[in-house]
Amino acid sequence: MKKTFGLLIAVALTAITVDSKAQTVIPDDIKALLQKNACLACHNPDTRLVGPPYKEVAKKKYTDAQIVELIYDPKPEHWPGYPPMAPLKSVPKDEALKMAKWINSLDGGSKAPAKKPAAKKKA
Repeated sequence: MKKTFGLLIAVALTAITVDSKAQTVIPDDIKALLQKNACLACHNPDTRLVGPPYKEVAKKKYTDAQIVELIYDPKPEHWPGYPPMAPLKSVPKDEALKMAKWINSLDGGSKAPAKKPAAKKKA
């Protein structure tokens, strides 16, 4: 009984460790767009390839529109240590926007919505 319990704990700890290092799953519709537009040749959600990982892009807090603009007109000065990205003007805007929204979803929900000023209490 003790061996079985110990084995269950070991399996559970292994599962937790493996899960914490799990790679980001790209939704099929987004993966199709990333493949179609050759984005995956240089980018990965979690790790550096030629260009920065998408999670790193999400941390920059660009708006979706800014990411779309950077797809069309990259700014190498924003990414020191990476080779310059070629402009991808052939990417349809609706596809670029879908990819941008997905990239921004990788920030872990750390984008706080704009706060409204606190209402003054009546005395």
